[in-house]
Amino acid sequence: MAEESLVSLPATVLAERIRKRDVSPVEAVDEALARIDRLNPTYNAYLTVCHDEARAAAKAAVGALGRGGETGPLHGIPISVKDLLYTKGIRSTGGSLVYKDFVPEVDTPLVSRIREAGAIILGKTNTPEFGVIPTTENRLGEPCRNPWDPERTSGGSSGGAAVAAALGLGSLHIGTDGGGSVRIPASCCGVFGIKPTNGRVPPYTHQWGGYGGWPSLSQAGPLARTVEDAALLLDVIAGPAGGDPFAIPKYSGSFMPRERDKLGLKIAWSPNLGFAAVDPEVRKLCESAARAFEDLGCDVEEADIKIDPGQAARAFAPIAMGADLAVHQELLEHHADDELTDYARNFLTAAREVTAARYVQAEQERVAIWQTFDGLLSRYDLLLTPTLATPAFPIGQPPTEVDGREVRPTATTQFTMIFNLTGQPAASVPCGFTSGGLPVGLHMIARAFRERTLLEAAQAYSNARPWGGDWPPDSELST
Repeated sequence: MAEESLVSLPATVLAERIRKRDVSPVEAVDEALARIDRLNPTYNAYLTVCHDEARAAAKAAVGALGRGGETGPLHGIPISVKDLLYTKGIRSTGGSLVYKDFVPEVDTPLVSRIREAGAIILGKTNTPEFGVIPTTENRLGEPCRNPWDPERTSGGSSGGAAVAAALGLGSLHIGTDGGGSVRIPASCCGVFGIKPTNGRVPPYTHQWGGYGGWPSLSQAGPLARTVEDAALLLDVIAGPAGGDPFAIPKYSGSFMPRERDKLGLKIAWSPNLGFAAVDPEVRKLCESAARAFEDLGCDVEEADIKIDPGQAARAFAPIAMGADLAVHQELLEHHADDELTDYARNFLTAAREVTAARYVQAEQERVAIWQTFDGLLSRYDLLLTPTLATPAFPIGQPPTEVDGREVRPTATTQFTMIFNLTGQPAASVPCGFTSGGLPVGLHMIARAFRERTLLEAAQAYSNARPWGGDWPPDSELST
């Protein structure tokens, strides 16, 4: 790894060097912007890049250091924000051609918090229209491409954030996760991503300054190259905002993981949650990663989980579709077919068929799923599964068959959306590469409110099986 490259430094290290004035925020921002200018035309991680605004903010950050006052924990750190979140004075499209020129007058609460902590916004990362699909394509430009193979998907809907993290296009990245949208691209791109417990961070719905239509399902969360970097960002964005009906009490400490050689946890491992078809190579890599926790002093058992394979879809779809229709239904009447993506239009059109009874039935199914996993996680500290059923697939070509079984196009993401329904914190940690050189993620789920346990387990695993030195070839930072 290039020792003098600032983008190769963990954000925790860069923040400390900035505080000590060993590194200038201007240097950090200039290097990140130069990399974006070089790599973004190929990978399309960013929809908007804020050259002038970021450089002005970096100079102001230098001035603040010179005055010797108190600085925030992210002072001078280059960061990206997913384009589902409003950013005051910065174009915020929601991944939609309809809003291609929209510049909000307010920040969503999460963005206000990172600004107050001293972070410098580099730009807005790519997302599918309104974040409704688990890959990252829209009508604003070319697809967001996988940093390990540009012909393959980055995952989604936080695909741009994951690609930016993988390629060093900034030090920290905020994504959102309504059905796996942080964890899916983290797995596809070989970085760490965490969805906090539902209610841990403020919402980003229209009322709060954003395009999120699923307030009971979705949480914003960090994507980063190290577990500690994700914890650093989570410390800043976590905590209730006034008037949020889904908020949970603020965590009293820091999410920063303690260094622990032995975890002493009781862990459940499931290769398929009792129903899913999984690529054999993915299963082998994830099972090896799960068994690595035995060397960390954990008791690892294969869990006998039996759930109805259609239950999660029956619960998830009506809740998500109904919520999006409530926010975006006017687009069906007032915008031409070529302005909306086919998938967004189809999603909103199908939502019109969701009756009140079906919505209530979906909530009842959701409770049943919650009861299943709440019971499981009352007996275990963690549940481990693959994050995805397959590695990243070619753009626009989701698999129709996995391990000899015919599957639906969304079958690769069945592990993630369940835990948006249940609300437990969940993360994807890189656990190896396929024979074709594609990253694979291990899915880690903890009891509600136990992000610290999740982060400490992920950190212990990353110490035992380091992955932070793996950089895509185009990064020019490969070991």
